Amino acid sequence: MAAAAWVLLLAVAAAQGGLSAAQPGESAASPSPADSCQQRPTFQGNLTAQTHKYEFVDLSGSVTLAWVGDGTGVLLALTTFQLPFLGISFGQSRLYRSNNYGKTFSDITKLINNTFIRTEFGIAIGPENSGKVILTADVSGKSSGGRIFTSSDFGKNFSPQNLPFHPLLQIFYNSKNSDHLLALSTDNVLWFSSNFGETWKNIHDFVCLVKWGQNDTIFFTTHPNGSCTARGLLELKRTDDFGRTFKIIGSKIYSFGLGGRFLFASVMTDKVSLRALHVSLDMGDTWNMAQLPHVSAEQFYSILSANDDMVFMHVDDPGDTGFGTIYVSDDRGIVYSKSLERHLYTTTGGETDFTNVTSLRGVYVSSVLAEDGSVQSVITFDRGGEWKPLRKPENSDCDSTAKNKDECSLHIHASYSISQKLNVPMPPLSEPNAVGLIIAHGSVGDAISVMIPDVYVSDDGGYSWFKALKGPHHYTILDSGGLIVAVEHNEYNTVNTIKFSIDEGQCWYSYQFIDKPIIFTGLASEPGAKSMNISIWGYVDLIFTQHWISVTIDFEELLTRDCADDDYIQWLAHSSNVNDPNDGCMLGYKEKFRRLRKSSLCRNGHDYIVNKQPNVCLCTLDDYLCDFGYYRKENRSECVEQADLQGHDLEFCLQGRKEILQTNGYRKIPGDRCYGGIQVNRTVKDISKKCVSNLLAPEELSNTHRTSSVPIIATIIALLLMLLIVGMIFIKKYVCGGRFLVHRYSVLQQHAEANTADELDTTTAAKKLEYHDDSDEDLLE
Repeated sequence: MAAAAWVLLLAVAAAQGGLSAAQPGESAASPSPADSCQQRPTFQGNLTAQTHKYEFVDLSGSVTLAWVGDGTGVLLALTTFQLPFLGISFGQSRLYRSNNYGKTFSDITKLINNTFIRTEFGIAIGPENSGKVILTADVSGKSSGGRIFTSSDFGKNFSPQNLPFHPLLQIFYNSKNSDHLLALSTDNVLWFSSNFGETWKNIHDFVCLVKWGQNDTIFFTTHPNGSCTARGLLELKRTDDFGRTFKIIGSKIYSFGLGGRFLFASVMTDKVSLRALHVSLDMGDTWNMAQLPHVSAEQFYSILSANDDMVFMHVDDPGDTGFGTIYVSDDRGIVYSKSLERHLYTTTGGETDFTNVTSLRGVYVSSVLAEDGSVQSVITFDRGGEWKPLRKPENSDCDSTAKNKDECSLHIHASYSISQKLNVPMPPLSEPNAVGLIIAHGSVGDAISVMIPDVYVSDDGGYSWFKALKGPHHYTILDSGGLIVAVEHNEYNTVNTIKFSIDEGQCWYSYQFIDKPIIFTGLASEPGAKSMNISIWGYVDLIFTQHWISVTIDFEELLTRDCADDDYIQWLAHSSNVNDPNDGCMLGYKEKFRRLRKSSLCRNGHDYIVNKQPNVCLCTLDDYLCDFGYYRKENRSECVEQADLQGHDLEFCLQGRKEILQTNGYRKIPGDRCYGGIQVNRTVKDISKKCVSNLLAPEELSNTHRTSSVPIIATIIALLLMLLIVGMIFIKKYVCGGRFLVHRYSVLQQHAEANTADELDTTTAAKKLEYHDDSDEDLLE
């Protein structure tokens, strides 16, 4: 998602948080002496003049925020009050605009004719720095179409546009041309506009899912009978000319998605209720079946991460286990290797802790479900080649989950912890321009604990950690990592103080930004982590409604000096042994970064650009993944053969030809730049046998055209079996109550507070209402 398209919803119903003051150095966990924090200057007086309070005096139950552009300081705030009465909703919306990072706002509601705006559609912000904004209005159900308000000048002016349809979802921008829009109507008709919503063209009926591809390509699924519930019977179509012509590029589609340069489709096989994943590198003109296990109706595929080099794919295990296996692809997305087994990904809630650490190349963090039912965190520094436990922070003791009080590891709270309503206000945070910096909630032991977590920081991309703050907090990164701001999260929800650090979390200072505490709802800062302005949002309870308050603090007047060359040092990423000639080599090359000294009292500024110097390395075993049919056991570096493939030829199908893989168990990681050094023997030999590599059009691969009644009879039997299985699944899941994932969060959960443990032991889980764009279970992406 582009930085300009960042949107934050602050809803009263979900408001949580609070703050208590922190003393400088209270939580410092720096390698430097503890008293160094006390020697730093105090900043309380400097910030008072740069604290700006704004009160929204209207009847509003929620506030939606959206930043428009990059570095413009433009922030839109949409307040909404809605009251249902006799099946009809009455309400009002007010629109506010700030051009100084939220310090002051202007009421621009008249620009949208005092129209009630549908908050479920949010504020649709155009890509990059286009300045485009779309608001979707609420209109009478008897009207023939909907209405939108559009702006092309960063929200200074808005124009009403009547639609010839009622939109079902938020309107989609083309990432390269913000004038090109797609919309799906409530009656599943696909519409296209080439002039930013002024006119619309109906380009296809009965559309279930639509996505922009590269340039102006549009992909969508459809069903001739208009039934989007007929998963597995959909057609995948492509248009390159905005609907003038179409090409059917797949049939028997269950779902499809895009990742990097790859187009994926989950396709029904000839076997009852099984699906196979297909991949295309030419926008669907040709397909190959991915060398992954087929999945049943109760399983799913999920693209965890994808770029132009490779794909991380989760394949759910059979049954309601709550875990599966992560596979990593080759550069064609066809051949996959096991990367991580027992990867936590719940079937009931669709939650996974898989996190891409954007502040350092090749780093990912996730969770596994151990044999004893505990949840444990693991990290990889080489794109899934090897996964390891996170190193224990030096300034933390092992908790009650640890069998050995001297040996344990850090475990990170992420999406799963939040879904289980633990005291975790936000997931891990990293930013591409804050090199090496990670902030996360966690616990230290043998597994994730349900006890109240603390905030931990890594400044080297996850190799080492220290406890930065005691207890849960909201946090954000500013000034490309030169400034961190945090607000304490507690049960009282009130806040009047923030904490901030100017040395990557080692020393902390507190600042009281308002006299009377407000009920805290969230932090808001411009996306991209370059700004030095932070807004604290909250409200004051009145008799009948809430009174919204925003307080913006400008830290530019705190750190007034721009950083000079001597404020930076050279830092070698992925370094662990300076005496090793290969120290710092990761994915085939070393990278030296210019990073700000922790002792420097200066600002990077909005124009700061990450400076790095790459150097290519000789190849070692660390530059190789386990090949098809091989995998690494956890905490092991060597690749071993999968038990179910021992003694068998490693055959796979490519472009309709069966090929045999001759390997010693290793293949180079896609995108790895190493040269020379250790080389592995790996050949692919065509054994001149035809095979089915594409279930989207298997007849093209057949070597016979004979007709027979046997396939017809077999098809009828297969359909009857499918109906029987679907009926059994329906009875099992909805009549008998189904099976739901229940497992412990840690080995010693009984030591947790009673109310927290009771929540974790619940045997039901509510299905999410929205689609997951990254899951085959809910439309694969």
